Amino acid sequence: MADYNTYRSAQGVGTRSAVIDEGLRAYMNKVYGLMAVGMGVTAVAAYGVSTMAVDATGQLTQLGTAIYASPLKWVIMFAPLLVVFAFGAMLNKMSVQGATMVFYGFAALMGLSISSIFLVYTPFSIVQTFLVTAIAFAGLSLWGYTTKKDISGWGSFLIMGVIGLVVASIVNIFLQSSAMQFAISILGVLIFAGLTAYDTQNIKNTYLRMAGSDQEFLGKTAIMGALQLYLDFINLFMFLLQFLGNRE
Repeated sequence: MADYNTYRSAQGVGTRSAVIDEGLRAYMNKVYGLMAVGMGVTAVAAYGVSTMAVDATGQLTQLGTAIYASPLKWVIMFAPLLVVFAFGAMLNKMSVQGATMVFYGFAALMGLSISSIFLVYTPFSIVQTFLVTAIAFAGLSLWGYTTKKDISGWGSFLIMGVIGLVVASIVNIFLQSSAMQFAISILGVLIFAGLTAYDTQNIKNTYLRMAGSDQEFLGKTAIMGALQLYLDFINLFMFLLQFLGNRE
């Protein structure tokens, strides 16, 4: 009887573990799927805006002048940062469908914000940098997902690094120092490489902690996870473009 009870207990644990593993795979697929669609929205928005910003002679149109050569450029530059903070604060009050639409709207706004890369860098170098970023991101995210090492302690240092990057980038807007920009780019690549692994492990652990929660809550955490990985990818791409991009 004891052996039978032990078998039933082990069978129950195994079944529950299998259910959690299956749920985790579905959850991570949803996170990566949302992120991929967001990246697609950003790419289409960035390219579309850049083509409308210049005419056949390569001169800025009225739209291009408004976006890149007027005070509006500062609003466009900092708007995504404000939306991220607002989104995080209001997520719990939104439905899953509403949060998803806001995420895609943010992705389009980010595309507008970075659209100037198509005017500054050659298309080949943009595609090349994107592929390099995708390979690096995939490797870092896979390591974060599979590693047995607890890297949760990285979080506070990486967040402080991001804050330092934002402050340094704002200061360098006025200083226009190429040496400072080079240092910012190196640190940016390192920090967002670390954040890619850290965020992936954190998203995985969040699901394992909340596996019994309702689907509405898990849907919202999946959207937030997609946003985190999306920002890691975009920032890693932008900093790598400083090194790998060939200017027009």
